[in-house]
Amino acid sequence: MSELVHKVRGVDHVAYPTFDPAATVRFYRDVLGFPVVHSICAAGWGPDKHPDFIHFFFDIGNDDRLAFFYYFGLEPFDGGPQGDSYSRFAEDVPIWFIRSRHLAIHVDSEEDLLEYRRRLDGSEWPVEMQIQHETIESIYTHDPNGYMIEVTRAMRPVTPQEDLDANLTIDALIDVVSQPNPSMAALLARKAEKIVERAATWQEEHTEREAVSVR
Repeated sequence: MSELVHKVRGVDHVAYPTFDPAATVRFYRDVLGFPVVHSICAAGWGPDKHPDFIHFFFDIGNDDRLAFFYYFGLEPFDGGPQGDSYSRFAEDVPIWFIRSRHLAIHVDSEEDLLEYRRRLDGSEWPVEMQIQHETIESIYTHDPNGYMIEVTRAMRPVTPQEDLDANLTIDALIDVVSQPNPSMAALLARKAEKIVERAATWQEEHTEREAVSVR
C-alpha cells in the first residue's frame, strides 16, 4: 500500500445538536471558559420544512472549535431513557457502549487539568471520573445535552515503538474481524504472527541504518 501524504491540520470543528442552548453556553463559556467565536443565524435555510436554526461555535484552542446547532421549534425526540440529545438508547444498551462516543479536549499539564476540575466541581456539572490510562490522565463529565466530555493531559510522550505497536494492532484487528467469531485472543495471536512476518524486514532496516551511521 502506498503512503498517503498527511495534509490535514487538526479539527476545524466538531458539531452536535442541542435542545438547551442556554445551559450549553453556561457550561462551555461560563464554566469552562471557552469563548464564543462564531455564530450563524440561518433563517429560511435548506429544503422545505427545514426549521430556522442558529449554529454557534466555541474556541477550544489550537484554532479548533466545538459547535452546536439549535433548531427553533424542534422538540426533543422520544426514545430510550439513556443517552444524549442526539441518540436515545434503550435500558438494555450497556452504559460503556454509550460513553464510548465522547469528545476529549487536550491540556498541557496536570496543573491545567486540575484547574478544569476545579471549575467543573464548582458548577452544576461536577467531574464524574478522574482516571489515568497508560499515557494520559483524564477527567470526565456530561454536558447539559448528555454528551460525555473528557479533558485530558499527557503523562509522557508516546514513543515511536508505541506507534509501531498501534499499527500492528490495527492491521491484526482488520484481519481478525473479517473472520468468524473475532476475539481478543485471536487478535493477540494474529498480532504475534505479524511481528514474526515483519521481523526480517525490521532487522534489515536496522542493519542499513547502522551502516549509514558508521559512515
